[in-house]
Amino acid sequence: MTGRRRPTPSRTSRNSRTSALAAAAAAAACLSLTAGCGVIPGTAEDGRDDPITVMTWAPEKTKATNKPGVPAMAQAFARWVNAHGGIDGRELKVLTCNDHNDPVGAADCAREAVDQDVAAVVGAYSQHGGSFLAPLEVAGIPYIGGYGVTDDEFSSPLSYPVNGGEPALLAGNGRQLADRCDRVALVRPDTLAGDELPKLLNSGLRDGHHKPVADIRAPEDGTDLTPQAEQALKHAGAKDGCVTAALGARTDTFYDSFRRTKADYPPVRISSVLGSVDQSLVDRTGGASGPYEGAYVTGWYPASGDPRWSQMRRVIREQAFGDNRVDPADAGVQTTWIAYTVLKRAVESLDGGEVTARTLRRALDGGLRVETGGLTPTLSWRFEDLIAASEFPRLINSGVTFQVVRDGRLVPARKGFVDVEATLEQSA
Repeated sequence: MTGRRRPTPSRTSRNSRTSALAAAAAAAACLSLTAGCGVIPGTAEDGRDDPITVMTWAPEKTKATNKPGVPAMAQAFARWVNAHGGIDGRELKVLTCNDHNDPVGAADCAREAVDQDVAAVVGAYSQHGGSFLAPLEVAGIPYIGGYGVTDDEFSSPLSYPVNGGEPALLAGNGRQLADRCDRVALVRPDTLAGDELPKLLNSGLRDGHHKPVADIRAPEDGTDLTPQAEQALKHAGAKDGCVTAALGARTDTFYDSFRRTKADYPPVRISSVLGSVDQSLVDRTGGASGPYEGAYVTGWYPASGDPRWSQMRRVIREQAFGDNRVDPADAGVQTTWIAYTVLKRAVESLDGGEVTARTLRRALDGGLRVETGGLTPTLSWRFEDLIAASEFPRLINSGVTFQVVRDGRLVPARKGFVDVEATLEQSA
């Protein structure tokens, strides 16, 4: 997770938490009405002649994290729905922004969203929640289905997450490794975001009565991670040791150093999480004969080869054929697809009424239930759907999937979703 977490009240009672969330949401809504934000200019009473304008952002062309597939998937989704009559008869217009993996860039994207009077920010990726959520909150603009890499996405009353973010992945990874490994070493970014990861992984390991992880920091933009590989192998031990890396795009950089170092140490199993290792990476590095064969991977969603992704794949073939940015195995692309599925369902639920930031928030807060074809559990953001973790008060989907690389393919290691709600509640 990244940045300083907004203070959240201790969850001493259901009523106190209800009041806190309601007050925050009401304040954001009042500011939205005062500022007149979120309304598309020129909207007629029924709003059917004006496009639904939303924004998606992500970092591109940086030295560290890049997610070009996120805005590219958003634009492909818009082309698809517009080619089939729009959303409930309305054209979908997607604006995109590059946050440059920088807090100033993230704030600039948010201010542009406000200036453009978007109805929502949908399916975005940024590590700088503290920078982009404040402007959105003042304008009353909902943040639907962000990637889930910041604490703020799970505390802002205007955030509507579709997965459990990094908290669920790391807690789930600990659960997955607890029964398989004697000692575990974690290699993670030496950033504010990375500082949260050992605690979350340890919460999952504790569920299996496992000793704490060895915490190894790595530079976010490092190109040679041999020292970290040596530390990880040393800490993993001589028997049933495991090394897990959660370095995003730099995970393969680490495992490349790991491959060149491991011959001098006892064999260990390797592991990671969705977004750091996916099917595309396994394919690029040799498949069944590559270094990830046998690796344990914790994800939010079914494996990329699962038939439940067939509709997304058809849309990519139809609207993004030849666009190398849109990889159906990429977690950012997958999350963007689910986020836009939520947007589509929210607009349809308005039954022809105007589509604004205010009406979308009202639909989402009012008990809208979104089915994603089995890619997630049913999504809903009512109070009773929020998990009882004080650090993550907006988290609704605590399901993860356990996967393993077998014969070069990411396949289920365990059937269905594993719910890590209790683990996250205990980690607070």
